Order: sequence, then C-alpha cells, then structure tokens
Amino acid sequence: MTGKSFGMIGMKWSVRVINDGSKLWRKTRSASISECHPIAYSILRGLTPADIGRIASKYFKVSVSGKNLATGSGKERTVIHIKSKKIKESFYCPVSNMNHLNQVVYDKHCHLSESEEMDTREDDNGQVQTDIGETEERFLNGDITENSVGNQEEAMEEEDEARSAATLRFVVPNFSKLRETALSPPTYIRNLPWKIMVMPRTTHGQDRQPTRSLGFFLQCNGESDSSTWSCNAIADLRLISQKEGVENFARKIQHLFYSKENDWGFSHFMTWSEVLDPEKGYIKEDTVILEVSVTADAPHGVSWDSKKHTGYVGLKNQGATCYMNSLLQTLFFTNKLRKAVYQIPTESDDSSRSVALALQRVFYELQFSDRPVGTKKLTKSFGWETLDSFMQHDVQELCRVLLDNMESKMKGTCVEGTIPRLFEGKMTSFLRCKHVNYTSSRKEPFYDIQLNVKGKKTIIESFKDYCATETLDGENKYDAGEYGLQEAEKGIFFSSLPPVLHLHLLRFQYDPLTDQNIKINDRFEFPEQLNLEEFLKSEEECPPAVYTLHAVLVHSGDNHGGHYVVFINPKGDGKWCKFDDDVVSRCSKQEAVDHNFGGNEDDITVKHCTNAYMLVYIKDSAIADVLQPVTEQDIPDQLVERLSEERRQETLRRKERNEAHLYMTVQIVTSDSFCGHQGTDLFDPDKINYRCFKVKKMSTLRDFMEIVSEQMKYPLEMIRPWPLIYRTNQTCRPVAVDLEVDSNKHIIDIADSSSPWTIFLETVEPDSGMLCIQEFDKETDVLLFFKLYDPKNKRMSYCGHTYMSIHSRARSLVPILNDRAGFPEDTELMLFEEVKPNVVERIENIDLPLEKVLDELMDGDIIVFQRADINFADCELPTAKEYFRDLFHRVDVTFCDKTIPTDPGFTIELSLKMNYDQMAHAVAQRLNTDPYLLQFFKTTNYRDGPGTALRCTYEGTLKELLVPVKARQPKKIYYQQLNIRVSELENKKQIKCTWVNSKLKEEKELVLYPTKNGVVADLLEEAKKQVELSESGSGRLRLLEIISYKIFAVQREDMPLDSLANAGTKSLRIEEIPNDELEIADDELLIPVAHFQKKEPFLKVKERIQKKLEVPDKEFERYKFAIVVMGRPNAISDEMDYYINLPDFLPHPQTGNAQKVESLGLLSHQLSPALQLLCGCNPSLLDKCAFSLSSMYKLLRVPSCVR
Repeated sequence: MTGKSFGMIGMKWSVRVINDGSKLWRKTRSASISECHPIAYSILRGLTPADIGRIASKYFKVSVSGKNLATGSGKERTVIHIKSKKIKESFYCPVSNMNHLNQVVYDKHCHLSESEEMDTREDDNGQVQTDIGETEERFLNGDITENSVGNQEEAMEEEDEARSAATLRFVVPNFSKLRETALSPPTYIRNLPWKIMVMPRTTHGQDRQPTRSLGFFLQCNGESDSSTWSCNAIADLRLISQKEGVENFARKIQHLFYSKENDWGFSHFMTWSEVLDPEKGYIKEDTVILEVSVTADAPHGVSWDSKKHTGYVGLKNQGATCYMNSLLQTLFFTNKLRKAVYQIPTESDDSSRSVALALQRVFYELQFSDRPVGTKKLTKSFGWETLDSFMQHDVQELCRVLLDNMESKMKGTCVEGTIPRLFEGKMTSFLRCKHVNYTSSRKEPFYDIQLNVKGKKTIIESFKDYCATETLDGENKYDAGEYGLQEAEKGIFFSSLPPVLHLHLLRFQYDPLTDQNIKINDRFEFPEQLNLEEFLKSEEECPPAVYTLHAVLVHSGDNHGGHYVVFINPKGDGKWCKFDDDVVSRCSKQEAVDHNFGGNEDDITVKHCTNAYMLVYIKDSAIADVLQPVTEQDIPDQLVERLSEERRQETLRRKERNEAHLYMTVQIVTSDSFCGHQGTDLFDPDKINYRCFKVKKMSTLRDFMEIVSEQMKYPLEMIRPWPLIYRTNQTCRPVAVDLEVDSNKHIIDIADSSSPWTIFLETVEPDSGMLCIQEFDKETDVLLFFKLYDPKNKRMSYCGHTYMSIHSRARSLVPILNDRAGFPEDTELMLFEEVKPNVVERIENIDLPLEKVLDELMDGDIIVFQRADINFADCELPTAKEYFRDLFHRVDVTFCDKTIPTDPGFTIELSLKMNYDQMAHAVAQRLNTDPYLLQFFKTTNYRDGPGTALRCTYEGTLKELLVPVKARQPKKIYYQQLNIRVSELENKKQIKCTWVNSKLKEEKELVLYPTKNGVVADLLEEAKKQVELSESGSGRLRLLEIISYKIFAVQREDMPLDSLANAGTKSLRIEEIPNDELEIADDELLIPVAHFQKKEPFLKVKERIQKKLEVPDKEFERYKFAIVVMGRPNAISDEMDYYINLPDFLPHPQTGNAQKVESLGLLSHQLSPALQLLCGCNPSLLDKCAFSLSSMYKLLRVPSCVR
C-alpha cells in the first residue's frame, strides 16, 4: 500500500498501517504484531489519539473520530485500529510522550499534502527497517541536523544501521590533557560500527626537534576478530570551528578498510599548538569537536542481506568472469526480455548445454532466491569457462552471444521477434556526389553502438563524431561509374532507434606506439536524460528519441585487470542500486552516474581508473513496456517444476555431501563378473561393473545383508559375503567372515574402515537344487577357485569355486575339475597354483594334502588346470605357466597419428618383448596397410607429444620404447603413414612448407622429401610435383623463410638444405615467381610488403593494399600502418607527402648471426575473416593487435628512390 508521511520533524516514532482486507492481514489477524509485515510511515512524536484521528481523516479522506479508534498493545507500541467501512487500517503508535505536541508544528504537519513513499520491512525482532538511497544531508552521531526538517527518508535512515552514509560527531573535553587514544561511540553504517579515533602524535623533524600533532583517524569494525571482511569508503574528516568567521578544517580520505587496516586518516592532521590556539578558533573551553562524514559501499565478507536491504540479490563471483555478472544483471532488469526468456521452450533441452535454459535458471533464481546466484552452469553452456575466454572477448561479444542464442531459440514461439523489437535500430549509410546526380545508400540494422571516448567530452560529441559527414576529394575522390571520379560526401544517420539502446564506450584501444592495449580513463560525461532527436531522420512518425539512463557498467582498473560493477535504475524512477557481484546496495545518483565519468585526478574520492564502459538507455515512451512487472504467472509451469526439481536435487546432493561422513560405499561382485576374465586374479577392478550400496557405517552386518537380500532378490539363507582384501603379494582374494559372530558388528569395523568396501557375494546356483548355501567351517575348510587354460586358443575360462577340506588330497580335485570342464571323468590334468602375477607353480605331487601342495593355503586360492593327455608342444604358449609369463609382459599401447594434433588414437595389446618389426606388423594389421609404409615416434618425456623418429633398423624391444608414465595412464607411441617406404625415407630429409598461390592465399601444407645432401633447388623440384602452377606463370618457384609472419629471407637455390633453420618460430613458404620478378637489376631491391613506384605517395600504396585485400572503405578507415622494427611498431603518418626511407627496409648486421629486419605493419581494430585466415593465426588472438602484412605479400621490385 502506498501512502503519505505523517511526520516531518524530529521523527522518533512511526505509524504502521495494515490493510485488514488484505490477504496478509487475514492470515495474521490472530498473530502477534511482530509477525505482521505492514508498511511504515513516519509520524510526529507525542501525538494523541485525537491527533491521529484528525490526521487519518485528512489522509484517508474519511471522517475518523475518537470513537472510531481502538487500541491494542504491540510490544512497545500501541496498535490503533481505525473502524471504518471504507478503510480497514491499523496504526502502530507509541503511548509515551503523547502530551507534548508542539501545536505550531502540528498545524504545519496537518496541512502537508505530499510525501515520498518508503520501502520498509520488519526484522526478526519486529523492528522497522527502511531501505533508502543515500541522502545529501549528514547525521551527527545518530542525531538529525536541523536541515533534515521535511526529509522523511533521512529520518528513517537515521535509525537504519544498513544506511550508506552518516556523519559521526565526537566532542573531546579536556583536550589539552589528552594523552592516549580516544574513541567516539560507534555509529553504524552498512551494519558495521564506525568510530572517530583521536590521539596526540609526536614526531621528530629534520632539526631533530619533537613536533606534536593531532592524529585524526576513522576506524571501522575495530573490535571484530574476523579476517575476511572488507568495506570501501570515502570520508570527510573535519575539525569543527567554534569561532565565528573561521571555517572548518577538513581533509578527505578514500580507503578499503579490512582487518589489517581497520583505521585510516592522518597522523598529522594539524599541529597540536594550532589546535590549542584560541585565536585559531578550533578549541573552546578546552573542548574540540570532530566530525567525519562517511559514505561506504556495502561490505564484503560479512553478513550482508542484499535481499533485505534492496529487494534484490547479486551473482556469485565464480572467478575469471570479468564483466559477465554486470551484463547478466542488466539483461535481468530488462523486464520484457526476462519475460520473453521465460517463455522459451526448453523442456527437452540438455541441462548442461542449453544456453537458454541456463539463462532461465539464472533469471529465475535472481527473481526468487534470497541468496546470491551462481553462474557456472551458464558459462559452461556457452563454453566460456576460463579467464582467457573473457579476456579474448569483450562485453559486446558476450551480449551478442547471449542475445543471438535467445533470438534463435525464440523463433517459432509466441515471443518470436522480441529481441529485435527491444534492441534493433536501423542506420543508413549514404554517399552523395556534390556535382552530379549520383547518390547511393544502404540501410543496415544494429543492436548496439560503439562510441569513441578518446578526445570526446560528452556522449553527444561522440554521436556527432559517429554521424559526421566525410568529404571525398583530391586523391580520395569517389569512382561514380559513368561519371568518373567525383567529389562526394559520405556518412551515416539513424533511421530508427530501439527502445533499449546499448552504448559501448571504447575505453580499451590498441596503442601502436606501445604495442599493447591501453585503457582510456579520460573524463566522458553522459546524462540521465539523453535526447537523440538531432541524429534521427525517420521517414515514419515515431516517438521522440528521448531516453532515460537505466544501467551503467563500470570497470575499475587498467587493461591488465580490475573490478567490474554495475549500477542499475531498476524501475526507471531514479532510485539506483549498486550490483557488486554478490553484494547489492542502495546508492545515490551521484555515485551511480557522476562518479563514473572518468578523469577527476584532483578528486581523491573518485578513482581515476574507475569509469563506465557500457551504458543502457531506455526510451521514455517505452519505459512502461520494457520495465513491465514480471510475476510468477509469467513463468510456464513446466519451467517452474523443472527448476524446482533441480533445486530439490541440489538440496539432496548438498545433504549427501554434508552427511557423507556417516556413510560408506559397499561394492559387490558376483561370480558372473569372473567369466571371460583373461588376466591374473579373478577380475580386473578397472573394468568390472560393481553393484554399489550406500550404507550407514554404524549399520550391522545383519542389517546390510537384509538390504542386499531385498535388492538382489535372493533369500537371506542363499547368500554369503566374502570380503575381498589385497594380499602382500599384490593379489586380491576373498576371506571368510563368521556370520554368527560378526552379524551384530558394525560394517565399518568389519571393513576395517576401508571405503569403498568390496565383497564377493556367493550365491546358490539356481540349478543346484539347494535351498540354502553350503555350510563353511573356517577352521577346516578352504574356498578354492578354478580356471581352465586352453593352449590352442590361449584363453582362460572360469570354472567356478568350491569348498574343500584342507586335509583332502589334491587328486580329489581332478573329478570335480573334469566335471566342470566337461571332460571325461578319467582325463589326466595338469594342475597349477596361481600364486601372484608372473608366478604360477605346477602342483607336481597331487597325492599330497592341499595344505602341503599349495603355498600358504588360504581362502581364495586359484587352481589353474589344463589337459595333460594332449601334446601342445607346437602351441606358442603350451602351458598355463608360459601363458601367465607372457601375460605379465603384455601392455596396452595407444598409437596416435602424428599428423592429427588431437587424434585420440587406437589401443592394442602388445608384448613388451616385441621388436620393432613385430610392433610394425601389429599396427599395420590394425590400419590395414603395409608395415613398411609406417614411421614411428617415441613420446617426449617433458610433454605429451611426438619426439624423435624411430629408425626401421631399431634393435631394441617395445619395453625400451615406452616412456615411463603414471600408473594406469595409457602408454603412447606416435606414427605417420608414408607414401614411400620408411627405409627410403630415412635416407631423405623431411621438410614442411606452405604453398601460396598467386593471390597470396595459403592453399595447403606440403611435406617434401628431398635427399639429405640436397640443395634448395631439389626441394623446389619436389614441390613442383605436388602443386599446380598457373598457365601464364613463370614456372619457377622460390623458397621464403618466414619469422613471426614476416618474410625474413629468400633462400638461394644453391643453399644446402642442412643450412635451413628448423626453429619453432620459423616456417618455410613456397610460391611461384611472378614474371616481372624473374630478373632483378643491380639498382633494384625486393622488399617484403608490396609494389612501390618512384614518386608514389604513401596513400597510393595504402589504396593498392586495400584493393589487394578487398577491404571495404568503412572498415579500412580503422587500419593504421607502422614500420615494424624488431617486433616494435613505429606509426606512419597519413599525410600525403610522408616519406619512407628505403634503408629502413634493409637488413642490418647484429651481434652473432641474427639480422634486424624492418617491415610494413598494419593495425585493424576489426580484422576481416579473410585477413585472419591469411595470417594463419587464431582470429581471436589477432583481434586488436598489430601484425605484419609482409607474410601475405610477394617480394617486389623497388626503385632506388621511394616516397
């Protein structure tokens, strides 16, 4: 309910109004007052019930007499109900001091007709708390100054400990006797206690004479033990004058207060003698008065409830997200966009990849959550998860990524076209000849505008520069077709402007002089109300192009880093909030707008490097539509259900994490997992699929077995657990557990605190006819497992397990094993014990007891058997012993294609005893190729990449080829497929070159194989076999050496190939020699840029470069040229008569063999894709960087004189 203020002077009490007819009141009629959440209004202290009746009569325009008032208690306040059919309201008023109303003041009060609405709420103690913006008036130690008369918001803020500003006042009596530090009573600002700290300070000057001064400091949160809090503040420290005609002595500070620097000020605010001098006017009756006016940001690292103080929540600082949080808040408060985003159908979208769903999630949580919202799922959805992603792009690109994604997702839905209707404007580019009737124009849409800051004072100046008309005359005339070269004018104007205008201020620009990006901190003013009518030329009638400032995105820092915040005017009514990641606070218009113009070197309260880099304006005629309220009814039910379910799942996961220490994981394997296993032990723990159970650690074994019985559908009497343990001989085998003795023990005790705990679950086979599991005596019985080895197929087969008496003879196993294997009952068998990896012992005397023939007989021992009545001597691995020995040397090796950087490769199992030829045949069989057309490379020790090539005559084993890696990490070897036999290749030299056609386009990479003792001419002959030459060309090739994308040298044809450098920063390029360069005269020189002609102006060179690159005029205007010397650019003037000194392009001898090469460099802020690809670099790395054109151009003849 909105309403009017009842009190304007000395407000110490408040009236609180509740609408009896409201849903809230009906729910809380019987509740205590502290449980209600009414709206509060200030009222004069000392009002009687009759006074309240007269005020209410005037306010509600209803006759309210004393008879209509009823009182009820509410803690320290009296509740006064107004009994009226027209209004059902409750007033909360104090009963104390109700007889001391100043009648004059009261009369003035009763004639007030207008007041400001306040946002209030009730805290946990039922006390009123008011959230308001910063006020211009200051407070003195909680008292209100006389200038606060009539200012309702200041009065309420006086009682609000979360206020952003206040004035502390400290009266220091007996000042001349002050010997120690004195602190003022605390005043709460941003929920932190602030105190004035004053002390005498003594120092020694250059003359070594002691000088006494007044130390004056501001202390924040001085008694806190926390080390995580921080609060940024500006303050004005004043020594108050007590003599007429003498001004206060003031000094300003700006500081980030935190635990180690919780006070800030001046050790020598004023000399002690000056303070004590009565003539100076700062002391009276040995008393001084100190004041500090403080304006503080919302603190970090303390309990700051953004929702309570502002109604909004922030976004978590997930690290390395730069400007994203600011942009997301800006889009969130574009309410019409938020409402449309909610309507995007995402019910079938992947939760981890859908940008639309991630944005819906962020918007929904920002609207309904009470705590800061995370953004990791959003950044993951569009692939920007690292700092480099944000550093390589700017806020404009991120905005386009999000809006383009949303726009495509909105197609075919009820909100299709919302984004263009909100953000799209149209500009017209025109060109008009002065002397002939020739005009051309092109209309283009735009979603944002980039404005220059450098050299501009205001936003209007930037718009004028943006729309400025350029004259094309002189050497720069326009080719008007049949009219020839003509003087012309070209420029742009806006044919329509969008409801929501995004303005990007070009604060970051590349500086060719320093060869790096710099930030422009110049002062650049922008208004709250922006009129763009003068720049709009619309053929249709449209609303006035008058805009209100809605958001200011601010960066504090330099090009290398800093901090990002955003100031938003959520309702477009001039009430600003500051969004600093997870902290949201109210702020003033001055803090949101004026302090972010930049510059202000003389004002220490505003950082020079803090300024706006993006502005959002909303057209006045569209504010109501763009900022329309968004309610729960605007969110589809399926989206609410999905997000609610996600929150429920997240709550469960959080609960699981919190309770994880109470649970343990039990992994169950059954005999089915042993079938097909070809290695040592019973199974491979890295490949098996466990049946997992999450069990409370304090559960008993009996409880756990009941759970297993129920989940696995086995009766309890038909299962038995066998815990698996790792023996000292590196094997994993089951051990017995006594169910009768251990059934009441805790799982964690039986598992010996291991988690996960792995057990083998023995079950009764369905076809066994048994109703319960076989009895097992731990003292006399042993559990044995059986494997059958087939020498012909080199395979192992699992043959089950059995209980045997430790006293039984090994021969008694033969009929059991024959039965399991399906052999005749009298088949002779060879028995082996699998002791450990690479140790398998044959049981020679099967007539002895098991306890004597088996090494340290234990539960879980494995018997391997094979037929003894068949001769397997012709088999590669005739016995189980040879099989396990070979198995011990087998290893999985991954082979990756060297020519494919991200090739995952394929894995095959090989023996470490293999030689080169055996390995090559195994790989060739997998690739279906000739083993002699493969070349192999070892993996380097220092990085995961190919190293030196292996010679086909290598005599070592595979074990010697494999680089040691971490346990369970795949061993890797690289290969490449060849066109010639590897033995022939090893007598040749492999050289990689890039083939460039006559249009300077890199067509393909050449891998050439000239003879090792050959020359460059041999290399060029090999290249001719792989490239297609132009019919009208010279037919001759040349080899260029490229360093950092610049031509370093043209190699002579008689140069030995061994002389070619093979450094990582160098590359080779082959191209056809143009006909006009076949013969170079003595007075001519090849330079690595473009054709120069005698007396040719530099601007003509630029025109030919533009033509060669096919760059549009508007884009080429952004290109800057420089002479690049040793990688450092020196800017070239655009003047018509600029001279270039030819020796600057000549190589100069340096120390050693290095040479300094100068080249022509080019800078573009908006590189075309063609340029980016020609450079052969990642486009994102080239953006806004200077690079050399020389790598794109032919080497051309230059006369001896060039201008």
